Amino acid sequence: MADPVALIVAGPTCSGKSALAMALAERLRGAVINADAMQCYRELRVLTARPTPEDEAAIPHALYGVRAAAKPGNAAWWRGEALEAMARSRADERVPILCGGTGLYFQVLREGIAEMPEIAPEVRAEARALLAAEGPQALHARLAQVDPQGAARLKPADSQRIARAWEVWRQTGRAISEWQGERVTPAPWRFGAVLLDPRRDALRAAIAERTRAMFEAGAVEEVRALLAQRLDPALPAMRAHGVPEIAAYLRGEIGLGEAMRLTALVTGQYTKRQATWFRHHRLADPPDAHTIHARAGVPAQFPERITADLVNFIESVG
Repeated sequence: MADPVALIVAGPTCSGKSALAMALAERLRGAVINADAMQCYRELRVLTARPTPEDEAAIPHALYGVRAAAKPGNAAWWRGEALEAMARSRADERVPILCGGTGLYFQVLREGIAEMPEIAPEVRAEARALLAAEGPQALHARLAQVDPQGAARLKPADSQRIARAWEVWRQTGRAISEWQGERVTPAPWRFGAVLLDPRRDALRAAIAERTRAMFEAGAVEEVRALLAQRLDPALPAMRAHGVPEIAAYLRGEIGLGEAMRLTALVTGQYTKRQATWFRHHRLADPPDAHTIHARAGVPAQFPERITADLVNFIESVG
């Protein structure tokens, strides 16, 4: 029996992925599964533009707002949760539609990823303290002594990955490169992929509009509540686009307009990195790969023609 089929809807931030995923879910009796690293955090509904409660009531959604900001997610955790959500969708006779812009998540979902160890809080704190006291280059030199292969793969300024590799070694006595060499079985699914690729000018306009709407919808209050938890600033949720910028506004360092401008700026910079990743990685193996180029703009509602084409596509590979 052939493996079941799932659909990937990918693209940069603000490219219209959620609208397309919803349209496809309505036509295909689908379920939308989050594949965005930040939309999993429950405290960040506004800043990550999570689906509305109305959308979640109309179509089954999974992995949105399921994790506390204090508990960092990662690709291995997400993969396990996504595979379980896909299995539930299949049992409910729904097509899993994985929607997001975190390219690494799609890669590890299809190909597998090493099972990494849990890191004790005191080990993580030690790594962060060393990073703060000595800087990333000094910690990189320490890492090179115990895990030369892992250190060679990292740039000396890549503080987050260096700290992660150091944590793994301190926790387990094994190099992170050893853990990463232990791959798991690829997912037993066939993947059809839709990559949205809007023009840069349309994407910049969409980012500006979304940023304005977020600030009007309570982004400042959302960050204020997050900061009240006094979390480690190195946590992923604390580095989400808009959090550092609004935090600077709340500390009185910049004005509200500047916080909005910087939020749009860092979001735009991130979409360039997303576009680079998608250019160099396949989302699905031929002949299942399928790309939509939304070059006329980033519409809130996709034309019926596009939706119909995608419905035909997923039915043909299924």
